[in-house]
Amino acid sequence: MAGVQSAREVALVTLSACEKQGAWSDLALKKIIREAGLDSRDAALATRLCFGVLQNKLLCDFYIGKFSTVKVERLENRVLNALRLGIYQMAFLTKIPASAAVNESVELARKYSKNPRSPGLVNGILRTAARNLERLPLIDRKDQAKYLSIRYSHPLWLVRTFQSMLGSEETERLLAADNGEPATVAQINTVRTTSEQVLETLEAAGLRAEPHPWLSNCITLTGGGDLERLAAFQEGQLYIQDAGARLAVLAAGPEPGMRVLDACAAPGGKSFAAAIAMEDRGEVLSCDIHPHKKKLIEAGAKRLGLTCVQAGVLDARSRKPGYENAFDLVMADVPCSGLGIIRKKPDIRYKDPAPLEGLPAVQRAILDNVSAYVRPGGVLLYCTCTLLPRENGEVVDAFLDAHLDFHPEAFSLPAPIGPVEGGRLTLWPHIHGTDGFYIAKLRRRL
Repeated sequence: MAGVQSAREVALVTLSACEKQGAWSDLALKKIIREAGLDSRDAALATRLCFGVLQNKLLCDFYIGKFSTVKVERLENRVLNALRLGIYQMAFLTKIPASAAVNESVELARKYSKNPRSPGLVNGILRTAARNLERLPLIDRKDQAKYLSIRYSHPLWLVRTFQSMLGSEETERLLAADNGEPATVAQINTVRTTSEQVLETLEAAGLRAEPHPWLSNCITLTGGGDLERLAAFQEGQLYIQDAGARLAVLAAGPEPGMRVLDACAAPGGKSFAAAIAMEDRGEVLSCDIHPHKKKLIEAGAKRLGLTCVQAGVLDARSRKPGYENAFDLVMADVPCSGLGIIRKKPDIRYKDPAPLEGLPAVQRAILDNVSAYVRPGGVLLYCTCTLLPRENGEVVDAFLDAHLDFHPEAFSLPAPIGPVEGGRLTLWPHIHGTDGFYIAKLRRRL
């Protein structure tokens, strides 16, 4: 990107794009890093700064508000983000000297603000904060929901929602997990290679990788970097997929020779997991409503060498002639609020909750429609990457009430999860170490 030269500038521009243009941080960050030409070290710093501010934005604003004579909401967007970057570095990144954090934020304000007073304002606020790092202002704990909202930078409505489900103590553990730094999880393409071979390849390349602690043919990678540049990735030996999504496919139980429909597939991870479990024998029809995503699925299947995966375009809410009773397994990973993947997409917590109200109707419509594609005796898998009951259990309950030919079926997953007798499971970041994920396995009666 013209004019953007440093990791802190990349973080600032990305944060501003998220707020002013509604960009998603992960996609915007990758694009801006690439355009700025950052090396791997600076790219890692830009990522840590951007995600760190997003994970702690409300807390940073709380501190800024205590040290500023100007109200936070009146500060210019890029000036505020320069302040957030400075506060975050001083409060959370102990290896960066406070003086460097102050000076860099002042320079960002000088470069990106049109107001000549902005550098002085940023300098004054951050130097005051630097003098008070050992005694930062305390958050009032009288209102537990407000305390948790500020302390862990989750909007108040979401904190209260989780409290109603979990209580305050467990909610705090969940919020803390949302703000953690999860390792990247990769699934091994056992059609082409083995976990042992991939681990050897990655070790030779100087990467830190190890077997997943309880999920076979799955590894964890730490240290960041552009994984798509790895030879193991380019040669189709692995693909990036959280353990939660892999567990959903394990619950569904695809087998060689099956005919499978992945009705809301892009970018195709569950389709690939199913094809690998099927030893690339059978048929996996991997569909999405957006035509341009068909190419993403095709590219992924080609890279992995999975010939049984065929990509298509499908509106999962509208009946497709010829699909009725045609599939042994139908997977419906429906559009959802995404509130189970906050630790991967920290900005998702700040999105307007109003549009989320209409999601259950869309989810029910998809489930109602694609259930007709399951052959008698076949399996319908419903899953989401959210934790809200109205998008999970309540949708499944409504479906089962209207479709008496389907019933929940027990499944078993690796320890520490084990048997799931009721056929439904919620995975929690703070309990299972996975993304937040909901899985329901439904069997159609013969």
